[in-house]
Amino acid sequence: MEGVKPYLSVIVPAYNEADRLPLTLVDIDRHLSTKTYTYEIIAVDDGSSDGTQEVAKKFMKLIPNLRVIGYKDNQGKGNAVKMGMLEAKGKYRLFTDADNSTSIDHFDKMIPVLKEGYDIVICSRDVKGSQMHPPQSLLKRMLGNMGNLFIQVVLLPGIRDTQCGFKVFSEEAALRIFALQRIRRWGFDIEALALGKRMGYKIKEIPAYWVNDADSRVKPLAYFQVLFETVKVRWWLWRKAYNLGSN
Repeated sequence: MEGVKPYLSVIVPAYNEADRLPLTLVDIDRHLSTKTYTYEIIAVDDGSSDGTQEVAKKFMKLIPNLRVIGYKDNQGKGNAVKMGMLEAKGKYRLFTDADNSTSIDHFDKMIPVLKEGYDIVICSRDVKGSQMHPPQSLLKRMLGNMGNLFIQVVLLPGIRDTQCGFKVFSEEAALRIFALQRIRRWGFDIEALALGKRMGYKIKEIPAYWVNDADSRVKPLAYFQVLFETVKVRWWLWRKAYNLGSN
């Protein structure tokens, strides 16, 4: 792998995921090892206190294409994804959740879309053909639907699910977008998509088969944090606080 530019980089942000992360890493490698393209897996420890990074490093002998990086203090999923995206070497750079709620085989469906010229392809739980198993609770569905309507009105019209944790970016889009990313926690997806759209990159949603994890770390308060961060991104764009350059 050394010296070979991978076709795909898979970034897995993790915070206190010592129990779930190993199985996810093994599953990702098991699937990608059957493909003809080259790949790397980057686990990014977001300042865990349960030994996540040490546990992940034990799998580097089993998974030759695995890298494990991180930092001491918890800073948020957005910060971990940013670090992984900028450390990655792949032509395409995908981030996915440590709980494996959206399996890596979804990338197979993304490849034809990338070949059509799209720069950013995201899995969505709200487009035709998507499935959630088991269904989310009524409260989460209501919060999610209201939140997405707000996000579409304020910042990202036409994108129905900004928060599903499975998104792929072309190398160029990843480097430009994540170099400018400011949001460190839950609203980072929205910021990345808004920056991508403003830079002129083509974005496409595809249906996801999403496994609703009962041990989800996303609390109801996070929904309101996302909305607040949406407003912040809208404000920053209006104030031209980002150095977007030219596309």
